[in-house]
Amino acid sequence: MAEEFVRRTQRYVRCQMMEIKPAFEDPLKKYADAFKIMLDPKGRTMNSAQFTSLLERLEREGREVVFLIGGADGLPGNWLRSADLLLSLSPLTFPHELARVVVTEQIYRAFTSLRGHPYPR
Repeated sequence: MAEEFVRRTQRYVRCQMMEIKPAFEDPLKKYADAFKIMLDPKGRTMNSAQFTSLLERLEREGREVVFLIGGADGLPGNWLRSADLLLSLSPLTFPHELARVVVTEQIYRAFTSLRGHPYPR
């Protein structure tokens, strides 16, 4: 499902999903200028309208956005400290595969809303 939402989102913006291994890759260096949103249980919660407003502002500013979702042990602490936004999906614990689906659906929902598509009704 996450791949399907990424595919749909590509109609509106450049979007890709990749799995990285923290021991071998550091997305913080590759995307140093991007706005980094990292999922963390202690992060800020948002409703869909707030999330859409955030993406609208970042798009207007011309900012690249990177979302990072950790595995079973979460994200490395040094990565979390460099986040521009810590985001919590819920006080519940989700497997990272489900978190991917929720995040990619919300990204798709935001861009369809911003482009006047009827999906987010």
